[in-house]
Amino acid sequence: MSQDLTKEQQLFDQEVTRIENWWNTPRQAGIQRPWTASTIAALRNTEPLPCHVNPFALKLWDLLHEHRSRGTAEMTFGATDPVAVSQMAKYMKTVYVSGGLSGFSENNYPGMDHADYPWDTVPKVVDKIFRGQQWHDQRQRQVRMQHPVEERATMENWDYLMPIIADGDMGFGSLTATLKSTKALVESGAAGIHIDDLAIGMKKFTIGQGRTIVPTSEYEDRIKGLRMQLDIMGAETVLFARCDLDHADFITSTIDPRDHEYILGATADVRPLQQVIDEAIMSKKSSNAVRDEWLASAGIMTFDEAVEQQFLNLTKHSTKSVDSQLDGNAFDTYKSQVKYGTCLSRRRNLAKKLLGVNVPFDWELPRSHNGQYLYRSTVKAIVERATLVAPLSDVSWARMDLPDYNDIKAYHEAMLACFPGRLFAFAWGGEWKFPPSSGWTSERLKTVSQDMAKEYGVVWQIQPMYMIQGVNMEIERSAAMWVTDGMGGYYDKIQRRATERKPWKVDGYEKMSWCGGYLSDAFFAAIAGEEIARK
Repeated sequence: MSQDLTKEQQLFDQEVTRIENWWNTPRQAGIQRPWTASTIAALRNTEPLPCHVNPFALKLWDLLHEHRSRGTAEMTFGATDPVAVSQMAKYMKTVYVSGGLSGFSENNYPGMDHADYPWDTVPKVVDKIFRGQQWHDQRQRQVRMQHPVEERATMENWDYLMPIIADGDMGFGSLTATLKSTKALVESGAAGIHIDDLAIGMKKFTIGQGRTIVPTSEYEDRIKGLRMQLDIMGAETVLFARCDLDHADFITSTIDPRDHEYILGATADVRPLQQVIDEAIMSKKSSNAVRDEWLASAGIMTFDEAVEQQFLNLTKHSTKSVDSQLDGNAFDTYKSQVKYGTCLSRRRNLAKKLLGVNVPFDWELPRSHNGQYLYRSTVKAIVERATLVAPLSDVSWARMDLPDYNDIKAYHEAMLACFPGRLFAFAWGGEWKFPPSSGWTSERLKTVSQDMAKEYGVVWQIQPMYMIQGVNMEIERSAAMWVTDGMGGYYDKIQRRATERKPWKVDGYEKMSWCGGYLSDAFFAAIAGEEIARK
C-alpha cells in the first residue's frame, strides 16, 4: 500500500504541537510528566476521538479551585443510584461512585469491600449515572422551554450535570489493566478518578487485621499509568492520588529501598511465624492466639529501632574496653547518615561500622501466609508517598480509617509545606468513634469539615456510607409505617408531600415531569410538526 510518508510525518508533528500546547494550558501546566509529547502522540490513534467528559472535568477543576480560594469544601455522598443522584443535585455539585458501594449493590455476588468485583463494575455504574444525568437535564430543559420566559423564574432549574468522581481502586492489577480501567472510566463519564496503593487481591476492609499496600515504586507506576492514559485520550479528567498506607499491616515486597525504613522484622531468635501457625492449626489451636504470642516474643521492630535498642544495650552493659571502641554518639551518627531510600544492606553495614557488632534483624521471619512483610505505617511514610506522586496528580488524598486528628493535621501541614495551595480530598468513615484520646472533641467535630477546608485546603469531602446508613434507615422507617398504617399512612406521610409541593415545580418525583412524561409527549408533538418551545 502506497503511503505519503512526508504527509504522515507532517500530521504527526502537528499532533505533537497540539499536545504541547494543551500541556501549557492553565489546567495542565502544573503537571510534571516524565514523557514527551512525541511519546504520547505515537500512542494515540491516527484520528483521536473527542473526549466527551472534558467539559465536566473542567467544571470539576474550576469548582475545586473556587473552593480553595474561598476556604470552603464540596460536601457530597457516595452513590450508585441515578434516582438518588437526581436528588443530591439540589444541594451537591459532585457525586462519588464508590467501588465499595458498587460491590454491595451492583455486583452479582455482593460482599465486603475486598475489591473482588469485576474490574468494569465501577465504569458501568458511572455510565448509568452519567446517562441518568443527561436524561434529567434533557427532560428539565424541555419542561422549562414549554413555558414563557416570565414563568421560568418560579420553576426549578437544577444542575443535574454533576461531575462524577470514580473509584479506580488499585487499578485492578497490571499496568495494562490500569490503562484499560482508566479508559473505561473516562469513556463512561468520569470527571475525576482516584487510584490507591493497596495490593490487588489482598484488599481487606474489615475490622480484622490485614490491610496490605504495594511498594512505593508500584504505586508510582499506577499514578504514571493513569496519567499517561489521560494524556493519550486528551482527557482533562482530574487525578486524585489516594494513599491508603494509614494503619496498613503489610507490604507485598521489599523491592523498593524507599520502604525499608518501615518494614518490621524479628530481633529475637525465633522460628518463622508461618511455621508456628501451621503447627498450631494442625494441633487444633487458635492461630490468632499463637500469632499474638509469637509477636510478643519475637521482638518485632524496624531495623532503625533495632539499631537504637542495640546501642542502648551496649551502652548499658559496656566495659571500659568496649567503651573505648563505642562512640557515645554512634546512634546519632547513624540517624544522620540514613536518608530517604537508604536500603537495608546499607543500614546494616553502617550500624556494624558504628556499633562494632551485627544488629539482629530478620524481616523474613514474620512474613504472612501469603508472603506479605509486616509494615509500620506512619504519617511520615504517607507524606513521602504523597509527595512523590503529587507532581503527576491533581489532588492528594490520605485515607485514614482510624483517624487521629493530630495525624490529619500533621499530614496536611507537611504537604502544604512542600506544595502551597495544594488541593486535598478526604473521606469520612461511617463507623468512626472520634475518641478524645485521638484529638477529637465535640466542639471540634462540629466544625471540622469547615476547618479542614479553610486551614488545609481539603476542598472535596465525602461520606461514602450514607447510601448504606442513611438510606437504609429511611427505608426501614417507611417499611414499618406502610405495614402499620397502610395506604392512609403512606398518603399522609409520603405521597401527599411528594406530589403537592407548591409552587408547581419541574421536579415532582412521581409527577409526569420528573418521570419524563412531558418529554415523551414533546417527542410525539415535534415529530408531528408542532412547535414545542415558547418565548
